[in-house]
Amino acid sequence: MKLHELERNIGATQAKKRVGRGSGSGLGKTSGRGQKGQKARSGGGVNPVFEGGQLPLYRRIPKRGFKNAMFKTRYAVINVEELNVFEDGTVVSPALLKEAGIIKNQLDGVKVLGNGKLEKKLTIQANKFSTSALDKIKESGSKAEVI
Repeated sequence: MKLHELERNIGATQAKKRVGRGSGSGLGKTSGRGQKGQKARSGGGVNPVFEGGQLPLYRRIPKRGFKNAMFKTRYAVINVEELNVFEDGTVVSPALLKEAGIIKNQLDGVKVLGNGKLEKKLTIQANKFSTSALDKIKESGSKAEVI
């Protein structure tokens, strides 16, 4: 067998269904959609989970398990490069960051990330530090204090 001798199996291809083309096709006039109603209209139809107004299954079944969303800890995040606005020797605390407008809300604490470069010698007080931030803080001669 050669490539030019290949043929599709019988029944593998079918002619495209041409709806709305007279009575001979069997799909003329209403194009197989029946008479009137929501499903006959263009753009009509209902959501697959809609049950005709009956209370849907996803609301009938009991909910189980614990969701931690209410109790998770959210940190106000800043990068090391944002601390270059302070003078050398400054003790950078969450209150000072809020006062300077670097963070809006303190949330559950402040976390310092290691994006950018620190060019000042500071004492940084925060709740958490990433490892890259700690490396860059030590590299610049600054100190990191976990509060």
